[in-house]
Parts: sequence; C-alpha cells; structure tokens
Amino acid sequence: MDVDIAIIGAGFGGLGAAIRLQQAGFTDYLVFDRGDDVGGTWRDNSYPGCACDVPSHLYSFSFAPNPGWSHTFSGQQEIWDYLRGCVDRFGVRPRLRLRHEVREASWDEQARRWRLRTSGGEHRARVLVCATGPLSEPAVPAIPGLGEFAGTVFHSARWRHDHDLTGRRVAVVGTGASAVQFVPRIQPMVERLTLFQRTPAWIMPRRSRRISRLEQAAFRAVPGAQRAVRAGLYVAREALAVGFLHPAVNRLASRMSLRTLRRQVADARLRDKLTPRYAMGCKRVLISNDYWPALARPNVEVVTAPIARIVPDGVVTADGTRHDADTLILGTGFHVTDSPVVWRVRGRDGRSLGEAWTPSMQAYQGTMVAGFPNLFFLLGPNTGLGHTSVVLMIEAQLRLVVAAMRHLRATGADAIEPTAEAQRRWTERVHRRMAGTVWQTGCSSWYLDATGRNTTIWPGYATGFALRLRRFRPADHRVVAGSRPGEPEREHADAV
Repeated sequence: MDVDIAIIGAGFGGLGAAIRLQQAGFTDYLVFDRGDDVGGTWRDNSYPGCACDVPSHLYSFSFAPNPGWSHTFSGQQEIWDYLRGCVDRFGVRPRLRLRHEVREASWDEQARRWRLRTSGGEHRARVLVCATGPLSEPAVPAIPGLGEFAGTVFHSARWRHDHDLTGRRVAVVGTGASAVQFVPRIQPMVERLTLFQRTPAWIMPRRSRRISRLEQAAFRAVPGAQRAVRAGLYVAREALAVGFLHPAVNRLASRMSLRTLRRQVADARLRDKLTPRYAMGCKRVLISNDYWPALARPNVEVVTAPIARIVPDGVVTADGTRHDADTLILGTGFHVTDSPVVWRVRGRDGRSLGEAWTPSMQAYQGTMVAGFPNLFFLLGPNTGLGHTSVVLMIEAQLRLVVAAMRHLRATGADAIEPTAEAQRRWTERVHRRMAGTVWQTGCSSWYLDATGRNTTIWPGYATGFALRLRRFRPADHRVVAGSRPGEPEREHADAV
C-alpha cells in the first residue's frame, strides 16, 4: 500500500506528528505501532506509582490543552488517557495501524520511496517520520545466571500485574527514575526488599497537589487562564537550566537535597550509602517524597556491592554474600544511545542508521540525517532535556517537519536531506556547547554513549532549540528535484 507519510510510533511524538501534519494539509499518512493501543511510553510503563516529573500543564501539547488535569504532576493512567483523547479529538484513529511492528524501513533510491516491511504487511511512503522514542526498548543487563533464576523476573517497563508481591522476597536491580517510583509502592506489601544500588541518585521533593474542581472549571471557562499557567511553568522550568549549564549554581539545590536526606533517613550508615558523590545534574535528578523513607523501613536492605551472579533462589554479590529472593525486578532503564530500531532503518546506500551512528549518534538539528532522504527522527540525538518538558522539543521539531514538507511541495522536489557538512557543523556546535556543563563533570550516566560523548541531552534552553529550528534552511540541504518524462534527474542545493 502506498501512502505519502509513514509515522512509526504512536506516543507523544508520533501522535503529535500526525496531528500537526494533518492540520498543515498533509492528510495522506499512516501511524504504525507495535502495540495494541496508542500511548508509547505511557502505555508500556504501568508499574505502581508511575508518574511524570514535569508539571501536567507543560507535559502536554500546546495545541491540545487539557483543563481537566487532576494533579499538578500527572500519573501514568491520566497521561495515557490524555493521549487516547487526542486521537479522537483530532480524528487520527482511522489512520492508526496498531499491532503493526515495523521490522524494516529501507530507502528505494530509484523509486524515491521508503519501503516498510511490517508485521501487518508491506507499505511504501515518500516520507518517514521515526517517533519510536528514547524510552521504548527496555535494557536487560547481561548478569551471569539471569536465565537460571527459578522465580519470577520482569522489567519495570513490562510489569507483571498478575504476579502478587504480597509476602514476597523481592530483589530490585537499579535505582533510577522508575525504581524511585515503584519501590515505595511495593515496600509495604513485600516480606523483604533488597535493593541493589550501583550509584545513589540526587533526589528533590515532588511538589505535587490536587487541582481543585474550581480551578478546572476556570480553565474550561477561560482558556487563557490555562495558557497563562503554562507560560508561567515554562519560564520557571527554563530557569532551572541554569544549574545544568553552570554547575556551581546547583550547590544550593544539592544542600537542600542533602538536608532532606538527613531528615528522612536517621541511620548514618544507610544515609552514607544514599549520598551522591557527583555533581547534581550529571545524572538524571529524581523527584520523590517517599523513596528515601521507604528505604529506611525494617524490611528493606540497600546493597551497594556489585552483583556477581544470579542463582536460582537469589542474588550473589561480589563480596560473596547471598541474598535470597523469589522475585527479581529489573529497574535497569532503556536502550537510549543504542536503540535496536536504528538497525532496521536503511538509507540511500543500504547502510543502516545504526551503522551511520557508530560510534556516536548525530543528526542535523537533532531531526534529519545525511544519507537518509525524507527521514525525520523525533527526539533524536541531543534533544533530551534535564530541566523541562520534552514535549516542547517535539513541537519544535514538528514545526521543522512541516516546514520541510511545505518546501518539498513548493519546489516539486522528490527528496530532501541535510548535507554532510551541515550535519557536521551542527554536531560540532552542540558538543562545543556541552563544555563546562554539568554533563561533562565526569559521572557515568545513560546520557553518554560508548565513546563517553553525551549524545542525548540538549546543552541549552528549550527556547534556544526552538529558535534554531524556527525556519527551514534550504542551503543546508541536498534536494533531489522531480524530473519530467525523458529528462534526466536534477539534483541541486537551494540557496537561502
């Protein structure tokens, strides 16, 4: 089946692309997703306590406000419901192809089309929008003996709701954003919880509250009131970037975090285990009011010795200690800098995106890749944020996508991609800006790829990113123009 635009992924990125392209007049599109519903990350992550670390009014589309948010920081179910509501609100449902996993997408240079092989059949598209998201493929660590565990094993992103944890001896591997949320929820019900911590996290309080019915009514009656709240949150969150760009500024926040730790954890030995020894922000700053108190409960043990191997009935650490367990929960994050999806996308010369991104990911404006015509990658290299909503970055990228599509339509061109030189300049500029930021202070994090480069985070303000993507720059692109019958193909780079 032929379609003008193929969109992979039905989370914030994919649904946002569908809506914005449709509003711009590009209505011939399909959205492919391997799941049986939309939602992406917010469909797959349903573990107890799953919630967003960004205020609700900011973690939503600017063009689709939700006056009915129940809390200032929303939970998983409410965000998922919001995305499903957007599908019907904007008439996207007929364009969804759920349970269609894209197994390969390859560029056909002769036809100037993307060929998609999916679990539901084959398709061709002129344009491909990859919106699979950075938190879509769970990372399972290669721990010796993992396959020999006799109990129940699952990743937090594939939570086993059918497995009752009451009275269980549970081992949790990982202390990232997911574990910080689900550990306090399961601690009261388990007999014993052993938490294996590699690196302690900086944690700040979650200042969440219920939004009153009066406030919700005001937002419905006066849409400008909700826009004003969003604008205020936008400015406040942008201000937080200062601490990431200038690490010395975060010393005050670090002291606040340590004061909270002292107040919530009385045991000095445990408190020492939980005290970070790196600059705040170098790794993801976590938000919680109940994680540290949960770790101080009598049925919890925090283990900092490295895991040596898994045995059928527990975990053995490098110091030889055996920790009994009948349930193993992996809170070990996702493949961010090495997502499997990039090996399924092949460009003009047959080379995969994974090969092009070895050893490091790079993309022009975090969105387009040299050698991959008519490909737009949402939340691509260096588009992540540590201080505010990534939905802002997605919307900035979508403005670029629409502008590029309009350029193709106006010029009658068949294909467009950034030049290798433009991509190199952009990448070098980004990494120059990384110098002096908190991400370069030496800690190890999932922001870094195998070479030690930060290819995940945008080293600046969301406003700065949006301004750089505010217009399409023809001179930075290689454009393949359409040809009339009997005439040779014409390649040209447009002038500004």
